[in-house]
Amino acid sequence: QVQVVESGGGLVQTGGSLRLSCAASGRTLSIYDMGWFRQAPGKQREFVGVISWSGNRLDYADSVKGRVTLSRDNAKNTMYLQMSSLKPEDTAVYYCAAGPNYRCSGYGCYSRPSSYDYWGQGTQVTVSS
Repeated sequence: QVQVVESGGGLVQTGGSLRLSCAASGRTLSIYDMGWFRQAPGKQREFVGVISWSGNRLDYADSVKGRVTLSRDNAKNTMYLQMSSLKPEDTAVYYCAAGPNYRCSGYGCYSRPSSYDYWGQGTQVTVSS
């Protein structure tokens, strides 16, 4: 079992940047595909992006493509979400999640919350207009 903790959220102006981190403990992150999701008030949890266990596969939601970059440092057991050109509609609680590397091979699977077994508590990102 792995525990994940998000950090790096905060208040930023439109057009600004933030880097979120997801630190793992309990087991090595290197065997997990790692996803980011977000949830705004009154809305369903939304897929943001995923980085495969090896780092060789990256998928992003259309809503953030070109503005976010996922990376991971397995030696540090940490994953990162670099966000730029932030918009007010990016305001949400951002969650990182870990899923076993054998479960998914396509976007449809990676983008489903049910594909991930371990979730953090989330970090709030607020983009002011």
